[in-house]
Amino acid sequence: MFECIFCQIARKEAPASVVYEDEQVIAFLSNRPVNIGHTLVVPKKHYENIYGIPEDEAAYLFRIAKRITHAVKDAVNAEGIRLVQNNGEVAGQVVFHLHVHVIPMKPHNMFRHDNGYREPEDLEKDAEKIRPLVREQPPG
Repeated sequence: MFECIFCQIARKEAPASVVYEDEQVIAFLSNRPVNIGHTLVVPKKHYENIYGIPEDEAAYLFRIAKRITHAVKDAVNAEGIRLVQNNGEVAGQVVFHLHVHVIPMKPHNMFRHDNGYREPEDLEKDAEKIRPLVREQPPG
């Protein structure tokens, strides 16, 4: 039987460079980032896509995504952030566990480029820059 890699990461059964975690959500760096700092924000409870998650849990997921957005932007000195949430294979979903991509952007990389696999040691160095910046964001 296929086991969801994001569920394994949430249960600490698979490695990831975690930048944030609480009882409901875990955020970790993508090992195939569009750009350095590309972070995935994932509910710990398994939902295949946006259609299955209750609205209150979706709201919480996006509240944490907003918090992560500030931290990633500051950590990698991004000029902008792209938030992406794909639903279904035809929409580009690759891992069938709901997740939000937080992708830092700079003017020279406006479109998606496959930067390839990023080594765990490099991901951990990136995570060390992001972790201390994840904090409660003021309203607004």
